[in-house]
Formats: sequence, structure tokens, C-alpha cells
Amino acid sequence: MDARIDLIIERLKDVFDPEIPVNIYDLGLIYNVDIDDSNKASIIMTLTAPGCPVADILVEDVRQAALAVDTISEADVELTFDPPWDKSMMSEEARLELGFF
Repeated sequence: MDARIDLIIERLKDVFDPEIPVNIYDLGLIYNVDIDDSNKASIIMTLTAPGCPVADILVEDVRQAALAVDTISEADVELTFDPPWDKSMMSEEARLELGFF
């Protein structure tokens, strides 16, 4: 994997949904991270629910997290609900943290 993608993922682990005490990466909200030849990051993400009141804030937080990586010149974040998020997308650590065994 591209080391820059690893750096973006590390930054994404600092982004939290304000209603859930787990970062959005471990929640399984990030579907894909890619970087093209011009150092533009493209991130596909979802939300725990389509009507999330902080959707715009989370999308911007994800964009800023990607831009915080030195070599990234631009970042696009696409919001999708296909496939819809469910609890099985969470990391094992996130499930333990939230009490889902």
C-alpha cells in the first residue's frame, strides 16, 4: 500500500463522529482512500445514518485530515450510502469499545 494512504488513514483516526466515541475509520465509515499521480486524495465514505446532522462537518473534517498529509495537494470526499453502513463494518476494537460483541 502507498505510504501516503497509511498517513491519511492515521489522520482519519483522529476524526470522530460527535455522537460516537470511536473514530470514523474504526467505525467503518471510510470505504476507500486513493491518491492519484498529482497527489490528489480521493476518499469515499459513508455515515451511520443518511440523516446525520453533522454530515457536512464530518465530510470537511475528512477532507482536512487528508490535506494534513504533507504531500497531498488536494482532497475530494465523496459521500455514499451504497452499501449502507452497518455494525459489521466496525473494527473489532470499535465493537468492543461500544459493547457490540
